[in-house]
Amino acid sequence: MQGAIQAIVSHGSIVKNVVLHRIRLVNPIMPSVVFSRLQSVTSARMEEHGFESTTIADVLKGKGKSADGSWLWCTTDDSVYDAVKSMTHHNVGALVVVKPGEQKSIAGIITERDYLRKIIVQGRSSKSTKVGDIMTEENKLITVSPNTKVLRAMQLMTDNRIRHIPVIDDKEMIGMVSIGDVVRAVVTEHREELDRLNAYIQGGY
Repeated sequence: MQGAIQAIVSHGSIVKNVVLHRIRLVNPIMPSVVFSRLQSVTSARMEEHGFESTTIADVLKGKGKSADGSWLWCTTDDSVYDAVKSMTHHNVGALVVVKPGEQKSIAGIITERDYLRKIIVQGRSSKSTKVGDIMTEENKLITVSPNTKVLRAMQLMTDNRIRHIPVIDDKEMIGMVSIGDVVRAVVTEHREELDRLNAYIQGGY
């Protein structure tokens, strides 16, 4: 999956070029000046409509209030067992960790990988180990803001080999997105861009 995601990050603009190349193949007698105009106008349309402009705020909005896997949390004092139980119950792979009584102040993140590497592999007890002992601490977290573009978020996640990334706004935690969320957003955006290109070719603009 990492390879496929990296391909999307590295070659997002190929969508436009492939479609334009296809136009030239379908209509090889199209004068070069007309094709050049089509290419430049299409690029302008892309910019106008915000090609690859979806932000993390858009992703969170799309997940909606009911999807609050966007913002499930536990505290540093909770047992790892309870944290993993919560992940399983809500079918998520990570929880934001906060200090007791400070829900908006992020202290770190705990993931399934933390559980496997720091509890199972090391033979520790999940019931007697606190989340704060195995979490990735706040000063080591990779985060994004609501205004971060989804392609940038995807790049951060693939470069750092992480599958969940907290969304921080003015030092407060406002949500969480997964690699699945950003991939869906990018694929949707590319599909919509293809639809716009097709509409332009068919005279819809």
